Amino acid sequence: MSKYTKEDIFRLAQEENVNYIRLQFTDLLGTIKNVEIPVSQLPKALDNKMMFDGSSIEGFVRIEESDMYLVPDLDTWVIFPWGNEHGNVARLICDIYNPDGTPFEGDPRYILKRALKEAEELGFTNFNVGPEPEFFLFKLGENGEPTLDLNDHGGYFDFAPLDLGENCRRDIVLTLERMGFEVEASHHETAPGQHEVDFKYADAIEAADQILTFKLVVKTIARKHGLHATFMPKPLYGVAGSGMHTHQSLFIGNKNAFYDEADELGLSEIAKQYLAGILKHARGFTAITNPLVNSYKRLVPGYEAPCYVAWSAKNRSPLVRIPASRGMSTRIEVRNPDPAANPYLALAVMLRAGLDGIKNKLQVPPAVDRNIYIMNEAEREEAGISSLPATLKEAIECLKADPVMCDALGEHAMMHFVDAKEIEWDMFRTRVHEWERTQYMKTY
Repeated sequence: MSKYTKEDIFRLAQEENVNYIRLQFTDLLGTIKNVEIPVSQLPKALDNKMMFDGSSIEGFVRIEESDMYLVPDLDTWVIFPWGNEHGNVARLICDIYNPDGTPFEGDPRYILKRALKEAEELGFTNFNVGPEPEFFLFKLGENGEPTLDLNDHGGYFDFAPLDLGENCRRDIVLTLERMGFEVEASHHETAPGQHEVDFKYADAIEAADQILTFKLVVKTIARKHGLHATFMPKPLYGVAGSGMHTHQSLFIGNKNAFYDEADELGLSEIAKQYLAGILKHARGFTAITNPLVNSYKRLVPGYEAPCYVAWSAKNRSPLVRIPASRGMSTRIEVRNPDPAANPYLALAVMLRAGLDGIKNKLQVPPAVDRNIYIMNEAEREEAGISSLPATLKEAIECLKADPVMCDALGEHAMMHFVDAKEIEWDMFRTRVHEWERTQYMKTY
């Protein structure tokens, strides 16, 4: 049931002195885009008559077929808490439609909705997601550009004076709460300058919307504190990178389909099949959940980031962890995604991977309760533990070789995503980096 009607939004816009509305959507790579309209154009927008040029957006359409429609999701109405003297600014997240009234197949939000439709056809009413995005805070230079100077030298769960980002993080939390988030916890992370804010789980569409809103809020508030927030997965060598561990579960009505009190681990057959699907397709979906060249600097041994395809209910070195909570809170935690991922695409491919396990009744391999990081290659091979892709290039090849993941994205998004990422890899591959000059200039 919808939270808002058109009449509600007209009334709220008037009562809250809203003068501008951002009609927000995302491109294929997860970058927020928006068309800003004056409040006088709100009736037109709510009648789904606002058009934009899709040929200007990464991964959308060619110039010959550029006209596209923005269809606002009324439940995403929110007023930004940083208005100005000209009045407040509100936001509506939009779905993208073709001129003939059909959903645009390259819209990331539609791709997630298509995956949720498959879950619904299998009898599941909710796909609940609890994301844990991490970020770094760096000082801004005199020119307003980010530096590599960290704001603090704190560690996991530290507090002031070591955690100098505490005030900024508190301001972020207060802003999120004003925007309707239910924040469960916030704390300093393992690396200096690294932070995490956890908000309550939600259904997949709302969770993906929240991730993007969260990133916008974090960057906006950080700048007010003279800081630059980055969701780059590995901005610094020698310390932990930023992940976005993703807790997930399926529901049938009010029942958690992942829970079975009669099972030794409290996991249902559906949960085990879903987990088996995640493990089967992990190498195939990594290009989506870890989409940057830089993502693979995080997925290395030694920094608690998962690089091995395995699962456990007892340790954090595998790809998938089963948190201790049971009953309604039974879930799996997929640990490889990072916050640079397009959340709609990341949730879509993980859901489709899990559903493939359910549909084909895949058997989950034995849990790996040892610390995988101290196992040698022969021990990992004997245990049937494979590795995640080591580079973006390898991840792209794994994606192209996985028909379930290709189908999850659809032909349009798959083609444009792969094209963009192959260009990114080639730019990185052919660039001469500072490390090479330091290593070779004098020696050779």
